[in-house]
Amino acid sequence: MTTAAVLDERARREPHGPGIADERRDLDNAALASTVTAVAARFTAAGLGRGDVLAIMLPNRVELVTSMFAAWRLGAAVTPVDPALTAHEARHQIGGAAAALVVADDAAAEKLRGSGRRIIRVDEITSPARPERPVPVSSAPGSPALLIYTSGTTGRPKCVVLDHANITAAAERVVASLDMDRDTRCLLVLPLTQVNGIVVGVVSPLSAGGSTFVADRFDPNTFWATVERARPTFFSAVSTVYALLVARPGSQSDTRNLRYAVSGAAPMPPALIREFEQRYGVPVVEGYGTSECTACCTANPLHGLRKPGTVGLPLPDIDVAVVDPDGTLLPAGVIGEVVVRGPTVMRGYLGRPEESGRTLRGGWLHTGDAGRFDQDGYLMLVDRLSDLIVRGGENIYPRDIEEVLCAHPAVLEAAVVGRPDPAVGHQPVAFVVFRPGRSAAPDDLVDHCRAALAPYQVPSEVYVDEALPKNPVGKIVKPVLRARLRSQDMSVPSR
Repeated sequence: MTTAAVLDERARREPHGPGIADERRDLDNAALASTVTAVAARFTAAGLGRGDVLAIMLPNRVELVTSMFAAWRLGAAVTPVDPALTAHEARHQIGGAAAALVVADDAAAEKLRGSGRRIIRVDEITSPARPERPVPVSSAPGSPALLIYTSGTTGRPKCVVLDHANITAAAERVVASLDMDRDTRCLLVLPLTQVNGIVVGVVSPLSAGGSTFVADRFDPNTFWATVERARPTFFSAVSTVYALLVARPGSQSDTRNLRYAVSGAAPMPPALIREFEQRYGVPVVEGYGTSECTACCTANPLHGLRKPGTVGLPLPDIDVAVVDPDGTLLPAGVIGEVVVRGPTVMRGYLGRPEESGRTLRGGWLHTGDAGRFDQDGYLMLVDRLSDLIVRGGENIYPRDIEEVLCAHPAVLEAAVVGRPDPAVGHQPVAFVVFRPGRSAAPDDLVDHCRAALAPYQVPSEVYVDEALPKNPVGKIVKPVLRARLRSQDMSVPSR
């Protein structure tokens, strides 16, 4: 069964069961299936068909999900467009994906005015008329499903092509590893412009017979009130979200329905995992994946040993290895590049055959992440290879320094980048954000690192910021910090 056919089966099996909801609408299974069919008919009338591309430029809401499934029903691919993009950026993405049709709200439509793209306003598909004739499912496992743009934390975003077989394979593994069933309910706080939000937050729960509540956005001040109202059994978030939640003052929140929380996109400091679990009594299941492998390839087991500081074990039928620059497999304990192969690996980058060839060489997806396996087969991510700092011939992985800084009671978040140095190559420089009501002298933070790290790992400078630059998913964008170092546009330096 392709992803597009899941909703029909749900409506037949349990028509009045919970489906998808947000703050404005709540669709049971029958209403979800009929709405998707009606939206598909509206798209057909607008000229969208098999092999075309639909762009969706909306914030998180039910209509983004129904539009996505409607396009898939027609055999069209979807490219989600972040509504926070500038007009130039949005037009570049939509044009690059060759989208035949765009779903947009008023703000997005204004950005696209004069672009020559045919636009359907979101109000037109909120309660569409029932079609006179059935709209059959036209997608196939090998047909493109998502043209998803990478987060751009290391450079210009690339368009990843994922087909329906990729989406189905990823959802099957997420469902199995997280024990999803008809009682599963996801609180979606990650943006639906990224594959994690789509696969982990929507497709997987729906494929398991469960449901999803779509939050407009993450707000630490209202998050637990939303949890109490929506009664999810899990939510998926990034390290930044957990840091904001543990920094939030106030009494214990109602977490009775939550079975677990999922962390992905970037490694989560072990100290933060422990603090969240102790405060809220909810286990954190940390996993790993990239857009290029449909958001998942490893996960800590829900039942069994979870190791904070690792991203768990390879998922079934997904091979994960660590290799040296020549592609030779490395043994446990040795750091190298993380590579992946299996049914979740992308078809390639849209319009970039040379880059696709470099990334998919030797039968493996080369992730660009550095990592190592421990003796039990758990993967530990060390850093992005591009973030490696070489100081006087010694390799420094920023994450080692960041974890030490985050263990300081005053530090909420930390990021470390290299500053060019003519004498030693590069010097590690740290940026930190303090917890509310806490502070520390930069020199004290350097001393804190000196007590836990080798001398060559100790940051030469520490800068205090109110916030670190992040992409829409919440991952820290280190190129911005490097640019600030180059321009000397700094906040409060250590020395």
